[in-house]
Amino acid sequence: MKKGVKTGVTTLVMAAHGARSAEWDTVLAGLAARVRRLRPGVTAELAFLELSDPPLERVLTEVTGPVVVVPLLLAGGYHVHIDLPEVIARVRPDAVVAGPLGPHPLLTSVLTRRLATAGLRSGDAVILGAAGSSDPAALAAVRAAARLLSVRLSRPVTAAFASCGEPGIAHALDMVRRGPAPRTVVASYLLAPGLFHTRLVESGADVVSAPLGVDDDLAELVWHRYDTAIHGAIQGAIQGSSRSSRTIAAAASGREGSESAPVKIS
Repeated sequence: MKKGVKTGVTTLVMAAHGARSAEWDTVLAGLAARVRRLRPGVTAELAFLELSDPPLERVLTEVTGPVVVVPLLLAGGYHVHIDLPEVIARVRPDAVVAGPLGPHPLLTSVLTRRLATAGLRSGDAVILGAAGSSDPAALAAVRAAARLLSVRLSRPVTAAFASCGEPGIAHALDMVRRGPAPRTVVASYLLAPGLFHTRLVESGADVVSAPLGVDDDLAELVWHRYDTAIHGAIQGAIQGSSRSSRTIAAAASGREGSESAPVKIS
């Protein structure tokens, strides 16, 4: 990675979780490339909180000039509220940290396309399958994403979780199958293939859509979070209360269907 950025341009650092999966790393690299393609005049780096390379701490140390960190996480939870602030405070306390990606209508658009590609039919029941969290606000954020998808599809959508959180994916499938729908389709609310997506695939659902993956709408959402963070920092400075090294998520949490409420999603 090159040190230094263009004068007057704020560097974007995309902070993903990380995984022990070459396929997962490939998808995240593809998403980062798509993000860069939308704004070639802005330096955009990809970094990871754990497991994958390069580590966020190293990337933040090497980047000079102003920086905005956008978590490549579908919502908050432990990584956004604990891991990320600890790294920022230690190596780049001047950084501005944006809210997590979702829930957001752009994510709903990607989910809708993935379901269409998977063969969603008009009579199918739909479950939004997420990773899960021990944070109640995290689970609420996934349910908010399910409501957005429900409106888009004009049918009920049940939020369910592959790890911790109720209902679990097996319980949700059992509940939905008591209804009249001939098939149950799971919309994968995950960025890339990995452990949690495998759990969704092996859940016994009739159809499981692909993860969100590399998509122009997802890349656009990253820049939306970047722009919102910069605007929030400017407004905070004007008001004499800079938000540097704080997440904008708390301020945004009441808007767009609680789109920035915390959730542990990778």
